[in-house]
Amino acid sequence: MNLLNTVPSSAPPCPSLPLRTHSNLSKSLQFPYPKPSKFTSYGARLCELFDLHQEQVPYEVAWSWQKDIVKEKKAQLENEGDCSDTLIVLQHPSVYTLGTASTKDNLNFNINNAPFNVYHTERGGEVTYHGPGQLVLYPIINLRRHKMDLHWYLRTLEELVIRVLSLTFSIQASRVEGLTGVWVGNEKVAAVGIRVSHWITYHGLALNVTTDLTPFKWIIPCGIRNREVGSIKGLLLREAQSSNMAANGTNDLHSIMHDDGGLIGITRNSLIEEFSKVFQLEYRHRTISVPMLYERNQSDIVTETQQS
Repeated sequence: MNLLNTVPSSAPPCPSLPLRTHSNLSKSLQFPYPKPSKFTSYGARLCELFDLHQEQVPYEVAWSWQKDIVKEKKAQLENEGDCSDTLIVLQHPSVYTLGTASTKDNLNFNINNAPFNVYHTERGGEVTYHGPGQLVLYPIINLRRHKMDLHWYLRTLEELVIRVLSLTFSIQASRVEGLTGVWVGNEKVAAVGIRVSHWITYHGLALNVTTDLTPFKWIIPCGIRNREVGSIKGLLLREAQSSNMAANGTNDLHSIMHDDGGLIGITRNSLIEEFSKVFQLEYRHRTISVPMLYERNQSDIVTETQQS
């Protein structure tokens, strides 16, 4: 199993877009929001897209599903020498997850009496929170066909979010030296935590869109003290209040800031559009229902029990 801190790299991150201020913010939002176009380019790879962005998929169900897909891709690699890529987009019900670097010191509650389920995972990083209003991307891709460099991969996931915030919302976001994730000022709006096995990625990134940030107060997010957590909605509302935009005829902006589903839809479209561009992928849309995922998860549990 390959871990981030075992793979040195001197490759520079992909260049960032020029970052804009919040000016002309209402012009950046399109109503109704458009469907993302396919990214088509000579040599673009195929990517299966499972779009469940309106669904709340239990963490353990999505986690098991990812591991099944990784297993299938490893078999495909062994048999055929290559495999297609997969992108899963969804939300989770409230849950805390701990990465390989996690310690209980960063939990502000008794783990035996936790406010939500807590899962110890194999992804890198510390403790974080997932919940409604947060868009989670799980890219399961073969880095052999992109770039076999985990630092490059992490920086590219961050760049994806920076582009989305800049192009779609005119929000100026950046990286923080020595830390993973995407920041707007002192607020972390996106967390990144990955695992790579035989150069196939899983886990991924979580972007706070309309998330209730209260549960973050019960942990030290990502083990980082003296910094805050933010969301797209919170940033937009704050900007609207400071510039009095809502009172100056920007009805579309005022409407979308009070329409959580619309804001999530706009963000989802921008995320998968920019993901296709930065990784040069063309989507094949696939469907699966949450009940099917439940059945699949229960089948895996039964199989593991029988084997043990």
